[in-house]
Amino acid sequence: MKRLSAFHFAAALVLLGTISADAADTVNTQGPTVRVEKLADGLDHPWAVEVLPDGAYLVTERPGRVRIVRDGKVSDPIGGVPKVSARGQGGLMDAALAPDFATSRKLYFTAAVANGQGSGTEAFSATLSVDERRLDAVTPVFTMRRFTSGNIQYGSRIAIARDGSLFISVGDRGDRDRSQDWRDDAGSIIHVNADGSIPADNPFKDGGKALPEIWSKGHRNPQGITFDTKDGKLYTVEHGARGGDEINEPEAGKNYGWPIITYGRDYSGAEIGEGTAKKGLEQPLHYWDPSIAPGALTVYRGAMFPEWDGNFLVAALKFQLLSRMQRDESGVFVAEERLFEGEYGRIRDVIVAPDGALLMVTDEDNGALLRVSRAEANNG
Repeated sequence: MKRLSAFHFAAALVLLGTISADAADTVNTQGPTVRVEKLADGLDHPWAVEVLPDGAYLVTERPGRVRIVRDGKVSDPIGGVPKVSARGQGGLMDAALAPDFATSRKLYFTAAVANGQGSGTEAFSATLSVDERRLDAVTPVFTMRRFTSGNIQYGSRIAIARDGSLFISVGDRGDRDRSQDWRDDAGSIIHVNADGSIPADNPFKDGGKALPEIWSKGHRNPQGITFDTKDGKLYTVEHGARGGDEINEPEAGKNYGWPIITYGRDYSGAEIGEGTAKKGLEQPLHYWDPSIAPGALTVYRGAMFPEWDGNFLVAALKFQLLSRMQRDESGVFVAEERLFEGEYGRIRDVIVAPDGALLMVTDEDNGALLRVSRAEANNG
């Protein structure tokens, strides 16, 4: 991948504190040439981005702030955000706009929150005020039942189903055995209605064999979750240990194996669990070894890059890249292209904007909001 060097000039301007929001690079890929423009910088570890109906951007920052980016200007923090536990990997994390946001102004977000027992993952609903200055009606819709010490592996992304219900990813909180405890929310994909009630199609809705909110189990630290808008299938991407990052298709009541089976090793190099396969435990659709530290996932369905239709796009932290994963007609992953490696920092989120461009945020002290579009004459 060849870069045509506007970025290096822009990087020098960052050091001088004079970066402009319209700094852009042209980058060659295996397919289209793309344009990467910086829409905003100076963000403090941004975690998620969403596009508002008028084309502005809502961005979360891990220390506990929500901001609006409009016309290259970053707003003051929005009020009404509850106190978060911004320690280690914790803080304010994902955000997702309700399908009827344009009229209801409703959104959802996740955060690490603390109580006397420690911290855990919580999801909230809220409404954005008309003047965009605060969140109102902030209401918990899911709170993991067991808070513990430690500040790692919270998850946590939100995917909204076609019926408006919420799928929320929750990490194992650094205690791997919790992922196999069906009476523990850790290491799970959670499924709740928009008001926090239990959906009728949940596999354990009566609470007899497992917590009623659990959809699937055996996950380590799933920080990406998305629906393919074409067929409505749910997919996740999760961190392994030293290797063993996985793409999964979580189905109701199934166990995805962590830590009994994994394609990774412990950070010490020691083996984990019982190998890579065991009866009754699901195999990943794809795994990485070594780990790329995936931060988010989307399935591309957009007009701007028709040659990428159906590709999986995975934001990666460790190698600071965007992984473009191609599948064949049977759904098997057959190729990977690694975009932007080492050029922009730790890519935390990636989404497809309404016009088909990609939006990414970089998880850095001086984090940025980036737009990836097709590099054509009419594109600047």
